Amino acid sequence: MDIKAEVEKIASDARAASLELANLSSAVKNEVLLKLAGLLRENCAEILQTNSVDVKKAELGGMSKAMLERLSLSIGKIESICGGLEELAKLPDYVGEVMESVVRPNGISIEKVRVPIGVIAIIYESRPNVTIDCAALCLKSGNAAILRGGSECFLTNQIFSKYIAQALKSAGAPEKAVQMIPTTDRSALNVMLRLDKFINCIIPRGGEGLIRFVSENSTIPVLKHDKGLCNVYIDASADEKIALNVVVDAKCQRPSVCNAAENLIVDSSRADLLVKVCAELAGRGVELRASAKAKKILDGAGVKCVQAADEDFDTEYDDLIISVDVSDSLDEAISFINKHSSAHSDCIITSDAARAEKFLSGVDSSTVYWNASTRFTDGFEFGFGAEIGISTNKLHARGPMGLKELSIYKYKVRGNGQTRGAPAFK
Repeated sequence: MDIKAEVEKIASDARAASLELANLSSAVKNEVLLKLAGLLRENCAEILQTNSVDVKKAELGGMSKAMLERLSLSIGKIESICGGLEELAKLPDYVGEVMESVVRPNGISIEKVRVPIGVIAIIYESRPNVTIDCAALCLKSGNAAILRGGSECFLTNQIFSKYIAQALKSAGAPEKAVQMIPTTDRSALNVMLRLDKFINCIIPRGGEGLIRFVSENSTIPVLKHDKGLCNVYIDASADEKIALNVVVDAKCQRPSVCNAAENLIVDSSRADLLVKVCAELAGRGVELRASAKAKKILDGAGVKCVQAADEDFDTEYDDLIISVDVSDSLDEAISFINKHSSAHSDCIITSDAARAEKFLSGVDSSTVYWNASTRFTDGFEFGFGAEIGISTNKLHARGPMGLKELSIYKYKVRGNGQTRGAPAFK
């Protein structure tokens, strides 16, 4: 295979398909989604068998338990994917929405209209459900998608790609609207990152190393989050039950994902809650890495912990590990979070509304919470149907990116002969 020629053709075909997609009716786009859901259900056994080959290979390669969980499919997961497709089909189609309009004194009418971005390339690692989520969101928002999954789920992605193509063809949509890079060779990625003639946006989803590589080597605009380093701060007036429930959920419900908590900060006046929350976490198998101040309190209460290194508070564990510190004030906690957070998701637990609002305004992250788990930073939970990623950028899109975030706008201007200068002909 001539990888450079193959990737360039994929990108060129995607560009052509994107021009068709931009004017495709909502009915056709929704039909593709529903047909795809039906195909996945009908062929569930084949998909699971294929996925088991990827999983077995990953196990033999020493993949961690957390990453294997991401890679593995089940009947329940496939049904969840299908349900997501059906919910997405029910959501509004924002393409063509008039965002603003004005008639100027000279009679010119100006409309700001929502349109697709064009061609979006998504680069991701070991979560095969991302293949369906991204394909579906791009399609519904009128964008062509180029998918480049990780080598660990290559076979699973290929079979998903087969059924996506069947659904597109069956509904009469452009067959090149969704394409998968057909190789795991790293050189294909290097080629794709420089095809700004055809590709309008790159979205990397994966580990910090992947995201940094894409950001440093792409000539195409990148929407990304560097890592998911989320913080939970227990304030002086925190309710004990809320604190316990939120922290346990944020750390333990699914520790391998980017919106799981990695740092816990507790107001120094609430040593009681520090001990109770940490004891509960330890009882659930969480390793506690505590600052000197926090460790002194936990040691005194008999809660097992280890001394945290400075770099621990800047580490995304993706595992049952959490770094713990204490703070002497709300301002100190906000400063700590703005220093160590990756600007993904951060939470305050407090009964004081004024202090909560100060936190919500003061923490410079894409999503900030008051008395709710960081695990809700998710396109489905936000009512977007699904998400194509979570952005910590400050340009165009921030936080979970759903249908609206996969659009841009153009101006449609209508006149009846107006000119800037004097008319040449009267």
